Formats: sequence, structure tokens, C-alpha cells
Amino acid sequence: MKHKFIIFDWDGTLMDSIGRIVNCMQLVAEDLALNVPTSNEVKGIIGISLKPGIKKLFPDVSDEYVEKLFNGYKEHYLRLDNTPSPMFDGVEDMLEDLRSQGHQLAVATGKARRGLVRAWEHTGLSHYFVASRCADETLSKPNPDMLQQLLKESRFDIEDAVMIGDSIHDLKMAESIGMDRIGVSFGAATQEALEEYQPLTVSHDIPQLNNFIQAFNS
Repeated sequence: MKHKFIIFDWDGTLMDSIGRIVNCMQLVAEDLALNVPTSNEVKGIIGISLKPGIKKLFPDVSDEYVEKLFNGYKEHYLRLDNTPSPMFDGVEDMLEDLRSQGHQLAVATGKARRGLVRAWEHTGLSHYFVASRCADETLSKPNPDMLQQLLKESRFDIEDAVMIGDSIHDLKMAESIGMDRIGVSFGAATQEALEEYQPLTVSHDIPQLNNFIQAFNS
């Protein structure tokens, strides 16, 4: 087994939440009478921590407006927006398969800790993961800080691990430290954008991802 330690992004990789993220960011921009970003523009910041992502998306606004956008986005995401955010089909089966085969699983996410805990409470999937790092605990992706912390905590070498994500920030983060990486094309970034970071493969659905991991590690 090469990949003893498998690290997943959350939004757009395991949870189908991209539509909700895009909608909430567009709505808060509208609330504040700012230019509403396109869907692709919002997708481009998914994976980055929220405040750095807001600054990249709205580079000309003041710090005061960054705070308003930050708080308004959270209000929409947590209370006002009803866009469904289910797990992608096959996620729990994949996690069960990988764990039963002896892989250790972790999460490296642009969510804050409270957001990941909330998602775990809603989905009941926390027991599959031995470790996790969130955006409010480390430097933002694509800085590899959260991967390095996960490796240190779990006592794995870079060669033992693979990072799986839907955004270029996930793959860029792994590439910067020489970690294997796998892209998924059903989240934020296109296959073409992900392939620029030389992933082992780009999977188009969860069963295909599961099959690739198992075949690669057989």
C-alpha cells in the first residue's frame, strides 16, 4: 500500500456544496450593492480561507466591507440559504472501503472548525477521519501548512500520503511539498485547470475515484 494516509478536501470533493457557496457569495454582494461576481469567479476562490478569498474576489473594498462580506456570507450560509448540500453519491461507501482496507483518512478544508463540526454532525461521518485541519487553524491554502501539520500529527511521511481535492488550491498545496495528488472534476475547477498541477488522475465521480485509489494501492 503506497497511500497509507489519504487527505480529502471537503466542499466540492466529498460534499456537494459548491452551488450553495456560490449563491451565498452572490447574495451578500447584492445585499451590499457591490458588483456581483460570476459563478466561475466565486469557484476560483473556493478552497482558500474565507477572508483571503473575499479579498481576492473584491480587491477594491475596504477592510470594513471585508468584514461585512464575511459576516453576511456566514449569515446567508448558516441561516438564510436553503440550497441543498448533500454528500456526493458513493462517499460513505468509499470512506468505508478505504478505512476497511487499512488507509488512515483525514480532512484538510477551507472551512472553519465550527463549519466542519457542523457538517460532521449533519452527516455523521466524523468517525471515518483520524485527523483534520481547518482554515482558522492554519495558514490558508495553497500554503501547505495544514498538510504539514496533518503529517506531523499522524506521523506519516510525504511519500505515504495523497491529497484529493476539487480546487487548484488543493493540488497546488500538495504539489508545493511533493505530495501525490488527485483531482476531482465535479467541484470547483475544471479538469483542464486541475491537470496543470500534474495529479495522478482526475476523477469524474466518487465511484471512479474509489476505484482508482484501490487499484493504485493494490
